Formats: sequence, C-alpha cells, structure tokens
Amino acid sequence: MLHFVTGGFSGGATQVAIALVNAARAEGPIEPLLVLRRKRRTDPARIAELEQAGVPVRVVAGWSHLATIRELVRLCREFRPDVLVAHGFSEHLWGRYAGLLAKVPNLVHVEHNTRERYTRWRIAQTRWLARRTARIVGCSEGVRQVLLQMGMPADRTIAISNGIRLEPFADAESNPLPARAPGIVMVSRLSKQKDHPTLLRAIALLRARGLLPPVLLAGTGKARYRASLEKLAGELGVDGQVQFLGLRRDVPELLLGHRVAVLSTHYEGMPLALIEGMAAGCAVVGSAVPGVREVIRDGVDGLLVAPGDAQALADALERLLRDDGLAESIARQARLRAVEEYGRERMNARYEALFLELARDAGTARPD
Repeated sequence: MLHFVTGGFSGGATQVAIALVNAARAEGPIEPLLVLRRKRRTDPARIAELEQAGVPVRVVAGWSHLATIRELVRLCREFRPDVLVAHGFSEHLWGRYAGLLAKVPNLVHVEHNTRERYTRWRIAQTRWLARRTARIVGCSEGVRQVLLQMGMPADRTIAISNGIRLEPFADAESNPLPARAPGIVMVSRLSKQKDHPTLLRAIALLRARGLLPPVLLAGTGKARYRASLEKLAGELGVDGQVQFLGLRRDVPELLLGHRVAVLSTHYEGMPLALIEGMAAGCAVVGSAVPGVREVIRDGVDGLLVAPGDAQALADALERLLRDDGLAESIARQARLRAVEEYGRERMNARYEALFLELARDAGTARPD
C-alpha cells in the first residue's frame, strides 16, 4: 500500500496519510509506504521525526510535475504496491499518472476539501483519471457531493469520514467546563481558507459588550498573512486579548484547559481541529460550511454560524460565555459525538476494508 501526499505538513491530507500508514504498521495484512512530495516548506526535522518513529517514508521531487511523476514511477516499480492512494490536490493527479505508468493494479483518489484550485484543464484531467481509478473517496459526505458535481462516477465515489486520536483527550471529563479558563481557542493554519478576520471582528464586538475572553490562535502560516492578522487585531483594539501561538505540540492540553473551541472558515473537507475540540469537551462553534455542517448539529453538540458573519459569530460566542448551562450541555454532547463517530480506529478500519477489497477483486491480495 503506497500513500502519496504533499510534504507540506500543513493540512489534514498529510495527517490522514500518516495515520493510515501507522495503523497498517501496527497490525494487519497491509505493508505500507508513505511517499511525500517535497515542497519549499517541507521541514527536514519533520521527516526525521517520522523516520525515527519507524514510519516507512520516502520523499520525491516536487520542483516539477514531471520530476514528481518520474521519481514516483521508480518507487512504484521498486515497492510494487497493490494499491496506490493519492491524497489531495494536486497530488492526486501526479500520483495517479505515476500509478498508471507503473501499472499499479488499483488506484485510489482521496479528496480532502470541498474547494480546490481546479481549472477546466485540471477538471478534465481528473475526469480522465477517474475512469481509470478504482475508488474516489471524499473525506466527508460534503466532499463526496462536490466530487459528484465535478462528474466523478457515482458507483465508485464514496465517503469515509476523517478521524482523530481520542487518547490525548481521555481526561476530558476530569476537566469540567466551569473549572476551565473562559477562553477561546482556534487551531488552524494561518491561511486564506481559514477566516481569522471574522473571528477577530467578532471578538471586537464582544469587547463592546463587556466580554474580554482571551483568544488563543494556534497554527503556522505565511509570515505576511500573520502580519496582516496582527495588524487587524491592533486596528480593532483586541491585540491585548489575542495570542498568536504558532506551531504547538500541546494542542490537546490547550483545548482541555479552555471552554470554547471555534473554527471560523470559508470552506472545509472534514475539520479535524474542530473534532479535536469536541473530543476535548469544549463548547464548539463553527462556520456553517460543508464538512462542518456534518459534524455539528446546531444547538445540540455545537453552534453553527453563517460564514463570514462576525455579528452571528459574536452572538454564538456570547451565548456560550454567558450561559454556563448551555455551554456544558453542548460540550457534553460534542464529546459524546466525537467519541462515538470520529475516532481514528473507525476511519482506519473503513480504509483497510476498502484496500483489501480492491486487492482481492483485482486478484492481487497477498496471503496473510
């Protein structure tokens, strides 16, 4: 099983690919290999961490599409996978071209977002490749619907929801909401996809209402984008409340120590960071976009707000900050939903069943 994905480490696609490789390493009949496409921001230290942890990982060139395909073809002929899984845009194109050239028996395309930089030419390539692909997987039902709208074959296009590690949040119930800091945490990379400006404007509205919660923004991004957000926070007068934390390895602890987790965003595939907030027993608020709408049942295990609406976001945050009963009820239901439906084991099991089915149907399954 070869998983091909970006080496940028900034999004959910790489997290999911690593998780599936680690699950296969731990047990079962699948021999995995993780292949990363080198990007300008690929951190050698992250590669070294994977290697030290025993993850079978290789890196291919990313400076040109032809170089990527050529090196991946060489790896496929060396590793001889029964299934090549190409994660995310635009890696699903180059990965499947390489798989076809190397005559890999089964190709799988995993789409991780509801919006990507598709041109007409890229859509044409995706449709051509789809006819030669065993399965096309959306990481949520919302993503599957987008794929169908793009013309992907309905009989081979399925949804498998992303999942998270639940173990880091095992102590959530030992951290009751009233004992936590009355702060707001948003975990996401700093990028145009994520809507930090609307959150900052909502915080300014809360300030005018006499609410001054600390706001913790965990995640990295381009320096110029962070600078623009810091400037906006200063202009709005909330820079004293907002902390830009950068990359944090203690995200579970951050979430477990605070009452509210928010995801203000323009679009999503399946929001892992929001699910982690739910698993941590936070009261959660999310923008009502595909992917997020699947995870949150408005008023039950979270609050949904119109994307880009600072007033609506401020209203939702105010409700959770002022109404302890509502916040505790939502947090309790959110954790229950995360544990029951979004554990990584469930995701791993569904992917493993798919891969083994494809290998058996193609007559390439190896004896256990």
